[in-house]
Amino acid sequence: MRDHGGGLDAAIAAWGGARGDWLDLSTGINPVPYPLPPLPPWAWTALPDRDAARALEEAARAFWSVPPEAEIVAAPGLSALIARLPHLLRLPAVAIPGPTYNEWEAAFRAAGTAIADDPSAPLCAVHPNNPDGRPVPPEALEGRPLALLDESFCDPTPEASHMPRTADGRTVVLKSFGKFWGLAGLRLGFAILPPGPLAGALREALGPWPVSGPALAVGAAALADRAWAETTRTRLRRDAARLDALMGGRGARLAGGTDLFRLYDVGDARAFAAACARARVLVRVFPWSPSLVRLGLPPPGEWDRLAAALP
Repeated sequence: MRDHGGGLDAAIAAWGGARGDWLDLSTGINPVPYPLPPLPPWAWTALPDRDAARALEEAARAFWSVPPEAEIVAAPGLSALIARLPHLLRLPAVAIPGPTYNEWEAAFRAAGTAIADDPSAPLCAVHPNNPDGRPVPPEALEGRPLALLDESFCDPTPEASHMPRTADGRTVVLKSFGKFWGLAGLRLGFAILPPGPLAGALREALGPWPVSGPALAVGAAALADRAWAETTRTRLRRDAARLDALMGGRGARLAGGTDLFRLYDVGDARAFAAACARARVLVRVFPWSPSLVRLGLPPPGEWDRLAAALP
């Protein structure tokens, strides 16, 4: 596998302890997840029906202000969309500004697409970027025949979304449910596409019943809960600032991030990560940088533990 956050089992194998002993800050997942609503028995026992799928799609359209002409395709996680879209697009070349989430380049290369540094090529970009939080400005999309924008970390700042562009026929926006709502194990993702054959081809590639009954029910409830979303955005913004203050007090320099994760220059990233791991705190390091570490936000009640673990 390519390097990612998570992998707590590998950390346990290397450093010991049990899962409950660890504070995993290696991902950008909201540490205060959406509270699971009670589920009807048929969500578990029946094949997901079209009414449940339509309810999810309508909730997604309303929450993200999806243009009426754009189409929504729900999938079992954003990874399922990343794996399929390059094969359906069949592009000769695509520009992927990096460093960024490495599954996009791997999926395009597997589909036979060349990676090109070309301002006129189709663009695939994470907005805001993982791991440094840089946005994709509107001018970067001008002149592109296609823009594929992964907005997995955009929900804390909805005003920055490029969603309105999905009406232009040249923009696809991807949304991950697991990050902002903190339910990564539910496996739910969305592609918002301009009208045309791509949406139909994607549905065909995903097959019947791509989203589980529980995911349909939980997703529809969460997307309809605007009050929870607003409260969560306020908390994430406050906690990101608190993490910056804590890390800055230990000499780390802020190098970027979003309200779901922060990127710091700590000098020696691997020594920093090892010191944290000895205290059973998992952080993210990168094979392409000797100095950068990424930290997600700790849950309430774990701030003192993190402070004690920091070298």
